[in-house]
Amino acid sequence: MRRLFGLLLLSWLPVAAALAQAPVRVVLSAPGPHNLSYLPVDLIPRIGADAAEGLRLQILHTGGGGVALKNLANRNADFVVAGEPAQMSAKLNGADVVTIAAVNDAPLFVLMVRADLKGKVKRVADLRGHVLGVNTSTQSSKTTSQQLMEVVLRSDGVKPEEVTIVSAGQSWEEQSAVLNGKVVDAVMGDEPYATRLQEAKQVFFLVNLGEPAGAARIPGGRFLHAALATRAEVIARSPELVEKMVRALRRSLQWIASHSPEEVMTALDIRAPAERDTFIKALKAYPHSFSHDGRFSSRQLGDTDVFFRAATPGAQGFSVNDMVNDRWAGRGD
Repeated sequence: MRRLFGLLLLSWLPVAAALAQAPVRVVLSAPGPHNLSYLPVDLIPRIGADAAEGLRLQILHTGGGGVALKNLANRNADFVVAGEPAQMSAKLNGADVVTIAAVNDAPLFVLMVRADLKGKVKRVADLRGHVLGVNTSTQSSKTTSQQLMEVVLRSDGVKPEEVTIVSAGQSWEEQSAVLNGKVVDAVMGDEPYATRLQEAKQVFFLVNLGEPAGAARIPGGRFLHAALATRAEVIARSPELVEKMVRALRRSLQWIASHSPEEVMTALDIRAPAERDTFIKALKAYPHSFSHDGRFSSRQLGDTDVFFRAATPGAQGFSVNDMVNDRWAGRGD
C-alpha cells in the first residue's frame, strides 16, 4: 500500500508542478486594435511579455477609452489602458480607478478637417457652427478626445456649445466613413488613422498635438495620454498581479524602444500594405510616442493637471496625483 501511495505521489508531482506554473489569465481592456497610442498593449502577447511574467493576457478591445473604463468598472477586466484625462473624469464620477504606469510620452491627436472645406476653414475659430467628431464617450467619463476638442475650441475663442459634437468612432474605417459621408466636418482623431486619411486626401491637419507647435497652443499640451490602470480593490487583493502586469508592460515598452518600426509591424503581423505603410510612417514621424520604462514623469503629470483643469473647469481642486500609484512603475523628472 505504501509503495502504491508512493507511486501515485510520484505520478502526481509533475502534474502539480505544471499546475503551479500555469500562466495566470488576465483581462485588460483598451481601445483598438491597431491604434498607435495603444500599440504597446497589442504587443505584449505578441512578444511573450506576458508569458515572461507568468501571465496569459487577454485583450478586450473597445471603440474608445470610455468604454474600456466601463469594462474596468463592471469587472469585465481587471486592468485598463485609457487616456489619463478620461481616467480622471471617471474618477471624479466615482469610479474605482488607480493609474499604475505610463504608456505614452506624447499625446498623438490630430484635429483634421474634411478636405473639401480647405479654404473655408483656416483656423479653429472657423469651425464655429460645424459638426465635429470625437471618440465615443460614456455617461461615467468624458473621453480624452472630447476633452481635447473642447480645450482646443476654447483656446481659439469658440464655446463648445457653438458647435455640434458627435461620436466619430476610434478606427480608420469609422472615421473615414463619417468624413466621406459628410456626417462630420472635422474629427479629433488618432494616429495612425489621421496620417492614412491625410494621405488619401480626405482631410487636412489643422492642429497636430504630436508636433511641438501643436502641443504649445493649448494648456498642458504635453499631458499624459494612454496609461495603465486598475481598481484599488485589485491592488489590495493581488499586489503581486499588479506588479507582474506593470513588468509585462515595461517589457513591451523596452522592446519597442530597441526595435525598428518595420520589426514592430512584423511582430504585430500587420500585413495589409496600406495599414502597414501608414503605421511605419507614423512611428517614424513620432519617435517619442512611448515611455521607455513606464515611469511617471513629474513634468508630464503637471501638464496633465493643467490640461484637465482647462477641460473641466469644476475640477480645480483635483490632481492626477490623487489617483497615481507609482509603487511599481516609479517616477522621474
